[in-house]
Amino acid sequence: MADELLAGIGLGSEAMGPEPKRSGWAAEREPAPLEKDLFQDGDSSSDCRSDDSPGSRLPSFVLQGKTPFPEMFQTSHLLFYERFRAYQDYMLADCKASEVGEFTAEFLEKVLEPSGWRAVWHTNVFKVLVEVTDVDFAALKAVVRLAEPYLCESQVSTFTVECLRELLDLKGQRLPLQELWVVFDDSGAFDQTALAIEHVRFFYQHIWRSWDEEEEDEYDYFVRCVEPRLRLHYDILEDRVPSGLIADYHSLLSQCEDIYRSFLNLRSSLSACDSDSEQENISMVEGLKLYSEMEQLKQKLKLIENPLLRYVFGYQKNSNIQAKGVRPDGQKVTHVVSSTMMTGLLQSLLRDRLCQEPCAEDREVQFHSDPLSAINACYEGDTVIVCPGHYVVHGTFSIADSIVLEGYGLPDDVVIEKRGKGDTFVDCTGADIKISSMKFVQHDAVEGILIIHRGRTTVENCVLQCETTGVTVRTSAEFVMKTSDLYGAKGAGVEVYPGSTCTLSDSGIHHCKEGILIKDFLDEHYDIPKISMVNNVIHNNEGYGVVLVKPTIFSDLQEDAQVGAEENKAPPAPASGEADAAARVGLGELLPGAAGRGGLCARPGPPEQVEGNWEIVSELVAASTQKGQMRKKRLSELGITQADDNLMSQEMFVSIVGNQFKWNGKGSFGTFLF
Repeated sequence: MADELLAGIGLGSEAMGPEPKRSGWAAEREPAPLEKDLFQDGDSSSDCRSDDSPGSRLPSFVLQGKTPFPEMFQTSHLLFYERFRAYQDYMLADCKASEVGEFTAEFLEKVLEPSGWRAVWHTNVFKVLVEVTDVDFAALKAVVRLAEPYLCESQVSTFTVECLRELLDLKGQRLPLQELWVVFDDSGAFDQTALAIEHVRFFYQHIWRSWDEEEEDEYDYFVRCVEPRLRLHYDILEDRVPSGLIADYHSLLSQCEDIYRSFLNLRSSLSACDSDSEQENISMVEGLKLYSEMEQLKQKLKLIENPLLRYVFGYQKNSNIQAKGVRPDGQKVTHVVSSTMMTGLLQSLLRDRLCQEPCAEDREVQFHSDPLSAINACYEGDTVIVCPGHYVVHGTFSIADSIVLEGYGLPDDVVIEKRGKGDTFVDCTGADIKISSMKFVQHDAVEGILIIHRGRTTVENCVLQCETTGVTVRTSAEFVMKTSDLYGAKGAGVEVYPGSTCTLSDSGIHHCKEGILIKDFLDEHYDIPKISMVNNVIHNNEGYGVVLVKPTIFSDLQEDAQVGAEENKAPPAPASGEADAAARVGLGELLPGAAGRGGLCARPGPPEQVEGNWEIVSELVAASTQKGQMRKKRLSELGITQADDNLMSQEMFVSIVGNQFKWNGKGSFGTFLF
């Protein structure tokens, strides 16, 4: 029985009680100066007592269940800066990855009570009350015995006290500190113990990776790994990371763990093989393959963990929205949205919209009080007419069919405001979607105001008031924006993914972090997007008007880019001596240049227009050349010898004409080098 339980034991932190308002550092009864500084934060509002008053500063909670366990310290919901301070200043400092265990043991030895405290040993199978008699700091384990009175709650009905004693004997009466939750003591004597165990538990659950010790032994483990992973954890908790990216991250973690486990097993088998044997040679080749796969996955993980890199790089996301298609009877419906329908408004609609076509008299009309219900009722070919008014919605517009969504009036008269949490405001997957004459106001969306996953979406005469990212044009999607205004994005106004098509004309993009961000994938090969920009005004953005992410992370890219630039007579791409380190990133300086070949055009105009247009043209020619050289190399590796060097340049985009770039904080055009 105990042997079976050993295999199934896991932590159960998700069941450890409700979230308190805040939590903070505690003080020992007679703390040493270092310990007092470690477990007190004079600026933290979580300290609910004065420094001189006795008693615990930590909240407590009671385990839910049938067994009356004593109260326990609530420590699982500390704030970011509290964990950051503990890891940076006291637990890890400037240690190497290989020294994490040693530094953690020293940290615990200074602050942990070696005995005399009780805890609940909490696993996914059972909970039991134990008493700690000693601590093995080097092994991060506590020596325990069953507490009196005996309290246990198990999911296995046949689990008895004899089984538990047998299990403890198999473990040598020693339990990992991460599996212990300290019983509450209002004297404050065990506050430090509870917090120290919480920091160790959180570190090994959310920060530490089993392959960290394989990394280069440098004195920046906290900076390289701990801080970005800790920030990502709290960004996820605070809904700052799209759900698709979170799913990708957890999937990558799982894949990397599996490959690393296989790599370790293979390495162990190699040590047992005879040298120079055929099996050893095969295993070495397999080991190199596993190592290469693991390095690629680790690189992707680091990209997501770095807030700057996950902003400029793209990630794959599949939309699960299913199209309804054409109605069974083949009819198309016009949906009219109005909070109240007056006779005058109805007459105007009949004159201007509903009876314009000869056969429109026989078309079905449905009335709705909010635009979300109208969109949800749409089938292929339907039209939604939104009457003047201010509409507040709490869900996502998921448009999977080709429909027309139009406002009846000026954009400022037809306002749709989103409130509540969610990844995005408008999700488009239909083959041909048209949106016109309305204003969208975004709140609390993680990804952006409008995402085009696939198909073509046209936005005309609209106002997009953003809070996070503006419009995202994903791979294989097409976005057309005409005579519209986009502003207020904390990220880029328009994010353009590789392999997409983006046409912007007679529109304004302003007061965003960046105007337009042309993204790239870290290690996936897609053509540069097809972009047309005509007579737009991109102004008053915090960074650049247009930013291009440069794909210089591949080791041979610099040489290929230089060769390609000479062949196409385009300005050479910037040197990338730092291309092998993804962490070395920076926004490039403005790159002057002239129009190149490949179907791109830029015609003379006022100086402020010509400079920005020509910069974009010349830099995209260089980027296209780099992509072409990489594509040629991949084809040659596959045994395909014929590759058209000019293919991508010819198909890159239609035109960059007549755009104005004014008062952008860093200039009209920049590149992101990594």
